[in-house]
Amino acid sequence: MTARSGRRVRVVFEFDEMATERVGWVNSGVLSISSSFSNRRGVRLTLKSVRITLPIMATRKNLSTTDHLRHVESMSTLPSGAGKIPKLNAVILGESLASEEDDLVFSSHDFSQKAHVPSPEKYLEMYKRSIEDPGGFWSDIASEFYWKEKWGEQVYSENLDVTKGNVKIEWFKGGITNICYNCLDKNIESGNGDKVALHWEGNEPDVDGSLTYTQLLERVCQLANFMKENGVRKGDTVIIYLPMLMELPITMLACARIGAVHSVVFAGYSAESLLQRIMDCKPKIVVTCNAVKRGKKVLNLKEIVDAALSESSQNGISVGSCLTYENESAMKKEDTNWQNGRDIWWQDVVPKCSTMCDVAWVDAEDPLFLLYTSGSTGKPKGVVHTTGGYMIYTATTFKYAFDYKESDIYWCTADCGWITGHSYVTYGPLLNGATVVLYEGVPNYPDSGRCWEIVDKYKVTLFYTAPTLYVTRYSRKSLRVLGSVGEPINPSAWRWFFNVVGDSRCPISDTWWQTETGGFMITPLPGAWPQKPGSATYPFFGVRPVIVDEKGKEIEGECSGYLCVKKSWPGAFRTLYKDHERYETTYFSAFPGYYFSGDGCSRDKHGYHWLTGRVDDVINVSGHRIGTAEVESALVSHPQCAEAAVVGVEHEVKGQGIYAFVTLVDGVPYSEDLRESLVLVVRNQIGAFAAPDRIHWAPSLPKTRSGKIMRRILRKIASRQLDELGDISTLADPSVVHQLITLADS
Repeated sequence: MTARSGRRVRVVFEFDEMATERVGWVNSGVLSISSSFSNRRGVRLTLKSVRITLPIMATRKNLSTTDHLRHVESMSTLPSGAGKIPKLNAVILGESLASEEDDLVFSSHDFSQKAHVPSPEKYLEMYKRSIEDPGGFWSDIASEFYWKEKWGEQVYSENLDVTKGNVKIEWFKGGITNICYNCLDKNIESGNGDKVALHWEGNEPDVDGSLTYTQLLERVCQLANFMKENGVRKGDTVIIYLPMLMELPITMLACARIGAVHSVVFAGYSAESLLQRIMDCKPKIVVTCNAVKRGKKVLNLKEIVDAALSESSQNGISVGSCLTYENESAMKKEDTNWQNGRDIWWQDVVPKCSTMCDVAWVDAEDPLFLLYTSGSTGKPKGVVHTTGGYMIYTATTFKYAFDYKESDIYWCTADCGWITGHSYVTYGPLLNGATVVLYEGVPNYPDSGRCWEIVDKYKVTLFYTAPTLYVTRYSRKSLRVLGSVGEPINPSAWRWFFNVVGDSRCPISDTWWQTETGGFMITPLPGAWPQKPGSATYPFFGVRPVIVDEKGKEIEGECSGYLCVKKSWPGAFRTLYKDHERYETTYFSAFPGYYFSGDGCSRDKHGYHWLTGRVDDVINVSGHRIGTAEVESALVSHPQCAEAAVVGVEHEVKGQGIYAFVTLVDGVPYSEDLRESLVLVVRNQIGAFAAPDRIHWAPSLPKTRSGKIMRRILRKIASRQLDELGDISTLADPSVVHQLITLADS
């Protein structure tokens, strides 16, 4: 019999003839009971059931409750799982399956003992210091990295209150460092030069490659030297439009090495989306490849880049060079569109460059990268992350959230076109000296077991993915910790991920964070405390999440409201590119003094956080944040579309799907051909990932008298939550709602 190690438990045994109670101690996962079971005549009894009661753990006396710890300190009195208890209402990893009745999932005693944070008490000790002495806490961690010059006495400065002046966040200002040096040179100098840095798996199962840290540094230096020879200087922007080849992180690191600012654009965005980014950041060069093969489909990336560069040139923004990698498995050189004088083949020039390149030392507050994310106004926002704070925060969150050990093999299935690929494919893992797996293809090619073949092939121990992948026939015995990409997953998906993928033995890092935060903000720490399926659990070190009401007042205890962050953290973004006013308006004006995440959140009686979804108009599709305004603009550009409103709906595979209500021009009839034409417009203007899953014909849309579309009502119709429509009397024409419901049913 198993239960939480090192605890005194009360056990009630029920027999045919009687019930008896025993008290025992749990040590090393084994419950010891001192008595045998027989009646007074010495006859052995038939056991019918066992009921185990776990007591609440005592609070450590030296962890006194303080204002900023009022919600996390509830973990020092761990819940016993009150409620339905048909059996032990907590499970130990590796011992039993998580079921619908299980409120808590504990790490095994052996796992916890070896974890970086082995207990709630250790977490509280570290978290308390990170909040009460953030400068000292983060300085100690930062000192483990290489700095050419150390920062000054003031570790950080901040103002998050728009009523008190411009919003400003600075960490380690005056400190001089380089993130590429810390990712590569520092690891080589510590003796890890021959350790594999990157395993690359091609689209086809028999195509792969690998680079050690020494080899990776040489490739990075060659590209960095090429860029310098072609006029790229510190502070210049480089746009990277590459698929998941090794050349993608190589290019990111090469930019960082010479102080250039990289802007990775997901290789799947349309020419128009790429054009927007080129026009905004005016890159010195664009780095791409001729094509990529994802599954059986070939995507001509060079053609997309050519269209964007041609249009940008006509609009007065001319890009000097387009460095193109020949991805010969997808397309040959001779089949690639080419413009002499601008286009350069990677393989013709980069390998000829020197494998040594001096480091450009930069200030901690110098920009590292620019990453565009969807906005509710339709225009993508250029999120700016700087060097020092981001470096320290991503490295630290990776180490603790995945409980990273030197022997681990790590694979994150996210693309570097998104923040996850920046923080948890490239920078976070390499700063820790990890071995990282990259995969060019899609998870279901050539069959739905491809991901698990890769896990087994490279003996992956830490696997960070979307929990929608098919599992059969494969060992997966190497897996040690699982991570869930995207928003925190619902309890059913969590249990499937835990029971099926992790064989009921792997802790799950089901995290909450955003492009803007740079790294995990609320996250389980494997081994530190029990998990609740579907909960992001507790804040990471240095993070002070608060839940506020509509007036910005902090809500105490068990509650629901708007999720904000009080005080800055090292990984926070510093501004929006060339638009600090929009930065302040979007993130800091709603609740002065706080960073407003745009997400709703609930906190339960034990202090666990549960994310309830976006409260603005951004949809998260398979990890891609897509502004509803972008999709609506694309739809309305169709000559037969008069108006459109887009909402997100729950999707069992993608997390959220795109549901579009479309009003046609007068006299235009509904048809399947027109529906397909509308979807194609979105695919062409934004990308395939933004294509609507459902077009709902709408003679008109529900609007207030002031003309505002009531998206709340549209979400309820799309989700078929018709008993939750609420009051519709405030609409200019309430009958519109009934029309839409009828059309949905037809």
